[in-house]
Amino acid sequence: MRILIAEDEEELAKGLKFLLEKNKFTVDVVYDGADALTYFSGAVYDVVILDIMMPKINGLEVLRRIRAAGAGVPILMLTAKAEIEDRVAGLEAGADDYLPKPFASSEFIARVKALSRRNAGYADLCLAFGKVQLDCNRYELRSTAGAVRLNNKEFQLMELFMRNPHIVFSAAHLMDKIWEQDSEADINVVWTYVGFVRKKLKQIDADIEIRTVRGAGYSLEACGK
Repeated sequence: MRILIAEDEEELAKGLKFLLEKNKFTVDVVYDGADALTYFSGAVYDVVILDIMMPKINGLEVLRRIRAAGAGVPILMLTAKAEIEDRVAGLEAGADDYLPKPFASSEFIARVKALSRRNAGYADLCLAFGKVQLDCNRYELRSTAGAVRLNNKEFQLMELFMRNPHIVFSAAHLMDKIWEQDSEADINVVWTYVGFVRKKLKQIDADIEIRTVRGAGYSLEACGK
């Protein structure tokens, strides 16, 4: 399950990301409405969490644009404003739920899980390329030869490739997408985790591979092509 958080309070955003990742969600974080729309247009999310008061484009406008594009993704609105009219404005613009700040972490997780269950594809969300499947609920790679479990970062890396086969991602892009909140990580961690995932693909005799494109990055391709 992939979640997008758009929240301009960086410490709060990092805390929410930590909570969600502990509960086995994959999380992208942005700090303004413009980046929220950019990320949303470039990936598939199961739940979107929007703060109302954000720079560049506020959360209500982001919500309206997502709905205007025809996207039915569940959306949870966060705000420091607790007035009834603000809640009504969010719900009328297409929000699925509304959580005023401050809130308990247990309530936040419960709301997100409830929204994720509304997503019809949640129960059996599986990505496939070649004869390999990525089970997004179990964090497993599967083929006819068997299955192997992925840790959180391995899963995020493989999910990005499985959603975007044949697309070349630079190491810098992968670093930004997957390790953006880890200030202690350096660019070599990308190479290390690509190696981990390659080994797991070999363990299940996969017919796909993460290929190095010299001078450009990495792409997911069918073996031998």
